[in-house]
Amino acid sequence: MPSPLSWIEVDAESIACNLRKFKSLLPSDTKLMAVVKGEAYGHGMVPTALCALRAGADWLGVFNLDEALELRQEGVMAPLLVLGYVPLADLEQALALDVRLTVSSLETISAAKEAAKKTGKKARLHLKVETGTQRLGLDEAGIKSALRMLRGDDLLVLQGIHTHFANIEDTTEHGYAKDQLERFENHLAAIREAGFDVPVPHTACSAAAILFPDTYFAMVRVGIGMYGMWPSKETYLSALQKGKDPLELRPALTWKTLVAQVKNVPVGAYVGYGCSYRTTRETKLAVLPIGYANGYDRLLSNRGHVLIRGLRAPIRGRVCMNLTMVDVTDIPGVSLEDEVVLLGRQGAEVIGAEQMASWAQTINYEIVTRADPYARRTFIGHPDE
Repeated sequence: MPSPLSWIEVDAESIACNLRKFKSLLPSDTKLMAVVKGEAYGHGMVPTALCALRAGADWLGVFNLDEALELRQEGVMAPLLVLGYVPLADLEQALALDVRLTVSSLETISAAKEAAKKTGKKARLHLKVETGTQRLGLDEAGIKSALRMLRGDDLLVLQGIHTHFANIEDTTEHGYAKDQLERFENHLAAIREAGFDVPVPHTACSAAAILFPDTYFAMVRVGIGMYGMWPSKETYLSALQKGKDPLELRPALTWKTLVAQVKNVPVGAYVGYGCSYRTTRETKLAVLPIGYANGYDRLLSNRGHVLIRGLRAPIRGRVCMNLTMVDVTDIPGVSLEDEVVLLGRQGAEVIGAEQMASWAQTINYEIVTRADPYARRTFIGHPDE
């Protein structure tokens, strides 16, 4: 197998430690769902799922049926909820895989009933209810119609209802989230008053789990926090304002590459496409075989840093499709194939996802989720050990 030009190391114990800290917040009868969609936020779905289950996760959350299929093929038999849309033609396969389905349309309920008849397997449904995010979700009228379709049908099981908060991470003023919670509680009460048992209502994401115990219900969905990142600085500040001891989360992912060339360039030399950087001194550059095709954002151009030999090396010029140039003039002894940390710790220096996100004008979620999808991911401390 060829040597990698970019690779990702994931600390399994950090994932387990973070998940256990969230688990410690919950009452004993509240389940914890580890959200492993998006290749486990870039960390590697299957090994992350195994690690999370070993650390005490009760359910797993995926976005699509492909992710559910991969987990089942790898022998993961824990309860799985598909949080996104499943095409109608795939519902029979979903029931055969024994996954729980998020339902946000009446058409899905109708098709799920037919799939259940054909397979002889019950369809366990989680209604996604609209509370103010205007994404997938049934409004009040849609919920009433859904209940009419579900009533008296033994093949369709209303296992849960859920929603997602629109503005719980981006602010320290949580009035909108509280309004959403009230709408959810009203929907839940109306469904129960209509005679339906709802054993697994759930609303809480990582931020809600940290800040608002009244969002827990029967299950909490932990995503970004399990990977060792706070949902936002506002969430951290809100925790302090509430007098909570902030969870000490451990980032699990380190993204690395190597030096592909070291070169000396003269004063006044232009670096990279567009001549966006010009040297003001004799400069030593290291060329890295990484670029925006690998998820290393072009907005890092002339802004970001990498770590080489435990020191920061600033990016010079534009990030290319597959190459990036960094200034190592002030780092002694840089040589060919030196290890380079793009994201994570090297020595005493750290480049966190939050810092990289600020350079790239985005959020930490996107940084880790987009980290080189082609890169080999190695778990340090295997989840099965």
